[in-house]
Amino acid sequence: MSHMKSVVVSLHSVTRLGSAPPHAPRTPILLPSFLRKLLFSTSLCIHLPSGAVKPAAPRRQLRQCDLKTSNKFSVTRSSLSSTAAVEMGKTRKETLAYGAWKSPLTADFVSGASKGLAGAALDSEGHLIWLEGRPSESGRAVLVREGADTESPPIDITPAGFNVRTTVHEYGGGAFTVEGDTVIFSNYVDQRLYKQSLVGDHTPVPLTPAYEGRAVRYADGEFDLKFDRYIIVREDNRQAGKEAVNEIVSVELNGDPNAEPKVLVKGNDFYMFPRLSPDGQKLAWVEWSHPNMPWDQTSVWVGEVSDSGEITDPICVAGGDKGIVEAPTEPRWSPQGELIFVSDRDGGFWNLYRWGGKGRKLQALYPLEAEFTRPAWIFGNSSFAFTQLSGVESAYQIVCTYRQRGVSHLAILDPSSLTLSTVKTAFTDIYGLFAKGNDIYLTGRSAVDAMSLAKISLTEGGRATSEESIIWSSLGLDTAQYKPYFSTPKVIEFPTKVAGQTAFANFYPPSNGDFDGPNGEKPPLLVRSHGGPTSEAKTTLDLAIQYWTSRGWAFADVNYGGSTGYGREFRERLYGEWGIVDVNDCCSCAEYLVNAGEVDAKRLCIDGRSAGGYTTMAALVFSDTFTAGATLFGIGDLTVFETETHKFESRYLDSLIDKGKKLYDRSPINFLDRLSCPVIVFQGLEDKVVPPNQARLIYKAVKAKGIPVALIEYEGEQHGFRKAENIRNTLEQEMVFFARLIGGFQVADDITPIKIDNYDK
Repeated sequence: MSHMKSVVVSLHSVTRLGSAPPHAPRTPILLPSFLRKLLFSTSLCIHLPSGAVKPAAPRRQLRQCDLKTSNKFSVTRSSLSSTAAVEMGKTRKETLAYGAWKSPLTADFVSGASKGLAGAALDSEGHLIWLEGRPSESGRAVLVREGADTESPPIDITPAGFNVRTTVHEYGGGAFTVEGDTVIFSNYVDQRLYKQSLVGDHTPVPLTPAYEGRAVRYADGEFDLKFDRYIIVREDNRQAGKEAVNEIVSVELNGDPNAEPKVLVKGNDFYMFPRLSPDGQKLAWVEWSHPNMPWDQTSVWVGEVSDSGEITDPICVAGGDKGIVEAPTEPRWSPQGELIFVSDRDGGFWNLYRWGGKGRKLQALYPLEAEFTRPAWIFGNSSFAFTQLSGVESAYQIVCTYRQRGVSHLAILDPSSLTLSTVKTAFTDIYGLFAKGNDIYLTGRSAVDAMSLAKISLTEGGRATSEESIIWSSLGLDTAQYKPYFSTPKVIEFPTKVAGQTAFANFYPPSNGDFDGPNGEKPPLLVRSHGGPTSEAKTTLDLAIQYWTSRGWAFADVNYGGSTGYGREFRERLYGEWGIVDVNDCCSCAEYLVNAGEVDAKRLCIDGRSAGGYTTMAALVFSDTFTAGATLFGIGDLTVFETETHKFESRYLDSLIDKGKKLYDRSPINFLDRLSCPVIVFQGLEDKVVPPNQARLIYKAVKAKGIPVALIEYEGEQHGFRKAENIRNTLEQEMVFFARLIGGFQVADDITPIKIDNYDK
């Protein structure tokens, strides 16, 4: 058990590269002492000059709650020997070519050290339960419960042979729910729902029928104890050759597991967030229809729960007003039965709203140019929760998180006085909020914090002392020894191809305590185009990025037009322009860094996953900025993608690209005659989002053109790689592929490269 003290860290406003930082007041942020050793000489910087999308000042003054840290955190030491630790971070650096530096952040370390987190809850005794993804177990997801006290280790709840994961919408989320001493979860292998007792016999018991090929899937459940049932979203793929049917259904908690669930709500294309009111008399939910995605246009509905358990008299609470385009989401009932949800109906930013019943108008609780939620790619988003703070007369408060200028903030909103009080925390990316009494639980990350599950206890109305404790960390080791090899991101803003517009990127310069680059030499650059494309690059600790920068690479994670976190206007820059705006912004970022003297103009590489893989291929085909690229489960042929992808994204292109000839014109696969640089392609063979034939089409076409190309396919992988051995191999082979083909250095790691077609004899 590590005893922790607090330390003040400064985040000052960022400047553009090459200029001095502006003189702005610094905001203190408290960190545990073991992370103090991770602090870097360059602070995380945020800057938004004129001409960009600006978050406005709030209409009311924000208050701040002081935050302290507690001593509850267990650090597991890595297997690195003490001798190696002494050798790391030598004070006298060697001079060696960029890209050739040796680093202890090996691909084995990166792939094996980082676990995933996919939700958390409390049992009847207040013990925390979380869903942990384990690359070391081929990506298996396991429910874990914290120990009974600070000295007891956490224990696995999920027995061998089970994997807690749902594939609704393919991306999943919302795979389990805890109520008292019972957990219900979706099992990946058969996609059935199982009930498991947390006391006595822990053997999971099936609740739903088994179907061949995992044809029926469930996500985002809610206990309905009045009717002894479980209300949940179902995705039914049993009708061969037809689109899946999505509905809200109820499953008997003690009924026949072979009985069909009862349909409660149906008729629309998609459903999310079925949520019961405290008295069990109302059900709220979110629904939407093709061609919209859940961040385009949705609606929130409320229905009455009849004496027989049917859902009757549904009314549209938000999303049904003519002339208002909005995407309301995350409906949740307050302890007093008021419906709180998030919508971007006014001003284009996702803000909190309240609805009190029929005839009541919607009320914006705290209008602010900030995002109080994130795009619903997965089920189970939880950006706010209800709490009752001691010393406060209001019936309840809302603990919430919002994002401004790429940084998350934690706050308490009082719905009675309509005031917002910020809570200081070390985390710059916060999500997965829930609360009980004065205790707030969240998932958080920062540039120096790995993904963590934390608890914050607020007292005295949230205005005085509070305590923060980290209960779980994705790394599970003391990262202080790796400090000399971490690069701190700088948020840069750069001009785009559109006059007066700017976009953003998180720039990581090379960093290694043992090496410097030669005088006059500039490092190679890897530009990353994030997936989605309706998503966002974060300024949080990512060991995969540090793998590159600790070897002498510069790295730029681009928030191109279309990214989230900057409001609807910025997000809709990509509408009709996918393959143009994103490509131009990635190219502009690389050119900006070249002109700033940060990187080598002759060694510019780009990679991306999924939609980012499409941007990568489009950038390589439709521009001449980059010298090599890597696409990971990326799209090459938009026409094929549209016809073969799953239901959730089957109409995604309707907003991103005008139909007809433009699908052909924007597909890199049709213009590979313009490609003049090497490409390496990675693909999972069970991917239903981007089918494997996309990767093979790219590979065959590039190979036929005589350009160096390699294809790596993984058995058992879906959309995104979960197995440690495949994560490791992808890092190593992408690194050595670039090293061999862009020239100027040799990788220090002992990696056996795969054969490169049109390059190796």
